[in-house]
Amino acid sequence: MWNRIVALIAKELQQLFSTRRNIMLLLTPLVLQLAIFPFATTLELRNATLSILNEDSGAASVELVQRMAAASAFTEVLSLYSEEDLERVIDRQDALLAIRIPPDFSRKVLAGEPVSLQAVIDGRRSNSAQIAYSYIQQITNDFAEERTGQVAPAKLIVRNLYNPNLDYRWFVLPSLVAIIATVGCLLVTSLSLAREREEGTFDQLLVTPLTPAYIMLGKAVPGILVAMAQGGIISLAAVWLYGVPFTGTVWLLMLATFAYALALSGVGLLLSAISNSQQQAFLGVFCFMVPSVVLSGYLAPVENMPTVLRWISAINPLTHFIEMAKGIFLKSYGLAETQTSLLALFGIAVVTLLVAHWVFWKQTKS
Repeated sequence: MWNRIVALIAKELQQLFSTRRNIMLLLTPLVLQLAIFPFATTLELRNATLSILNEDSGAASVELVQRMAAASAFTEVLSLYSEEDLERVIDRQDALLAIRIPPDFSRKVLAGEPVSLQAVIDGRRSNSAQIAYSYIQQITNDFAEERTGQVAPAKLIVRNLYNPNLDYRWFVLPSLVAIIATVGCLLVTSLSLAREREEGTFDQLLVTPLTPAYIMLGKAVPGILVAMAQGGIISLAAVWLYGVPFTGTVWLLMLATFAYALALSGVGLLLSAISNSQQQAFLGVFCFMVPSVVLSGYLAPVENMPTVLRWISAINPLTHFIEMAKGIFLKSYGLAETQTSLLALFGIAVVTLLVAHWVFWKQTKS
């Protein structure tokens, strides 16, 4: 029996890599996302435009403007000359935020009197604008502290654990291991049974001396192997190409990838079982992928979501694997820290595989 299963797995792998189109289908997402995601998916503020309406000509305002212009986050600084210019640059999105310096700024600074600046933020780009505003606020606070000579009684010193330089690639690439493995595993498993139907070989498969469970096993193993291979390639590229530290153990990352791929193979086989064509299966993969990524904590923290969505994210395989991948890469996670997520993935795998097997078994009896 095992010889027949191995033969089915070999046949699936041979068919998977038999055409150039199939190979490109597996390699293209891997190469593109590895080349684009670490640079495009970032919350860092770069190449922003700052506009300044300086209504004061004193030395203090000139110094403050020069400090703002020297900030690395702003590559362009627009000088404004009227309130109408200020409104125009924000309305047209020519600048992320605008700073208005009042006419009596230098006089009040020299006299030691409190003075207020106005910051106009583009609320349409609220996240980036708030980050830019925090930079301006820090520059203004440092300027005021130097001018007044007064030091705050307590100063907060920030230390960033696990990512000291706040390099966003350290956050993106461990998550990318999960996303790439998702694409590969789902495509391979979801298209397997649908391809048999489309090519007219589904009935031939059913008359082989293999039970539905063994057929599903033969269909699931190639997807698991592809997911683990793609995850390994992304992990190597993250460490050796992008310099992301790997503080955990290789065997634990492989175990986590296997558990995740096993859970995904159940989802993919279920999609394949209910699809009559490869096009339907591909659409099913897309419908699963988008909410899975959104609810995984990759784009927004799960803790910020409503209670119902937090419950759904708890049964989302991607949520558990992203948490483990980032922990193994950056936090030296061991088996004790990952056992909860591992058990969750194995539990999801049992449920999805049983449901997929039941649907497939019902189809063989009809």
